[in-house]
Amino acid sequence: MNDSSGAMSVDAWLARFAAELPEMGGSGLSADDRSALLDLARVAAHRSERIAAPLTTFLLGLALAGSPSEEWAARIGAIATRLDRD
Repeated sequence: MNDSSGAMSVDAWLARFAAELPEMGGSGLSADDRSALLDLARVAAHRSERIAAPLTTFLLGLALAGSPSEEWAARIGAIATRLDRD
């Protein structure tokens, strides 16, 4: 679904993107995963140069590759909390 500017909704975009990643089995992010990732990106952008946000989430993706998706939100949240404290 597109908004008035023609941009795809975030849900539609993420579903389309997940379909491009066969290693994800076509599944996307849970609401908890999305929230944790956005929080980590916020911490990265506010604690460093803004460009750190997408690079941080990319590195996180590499690090979590192959780990159970049920653990992602908790692991991401713990990292974001530690980095936001320091």
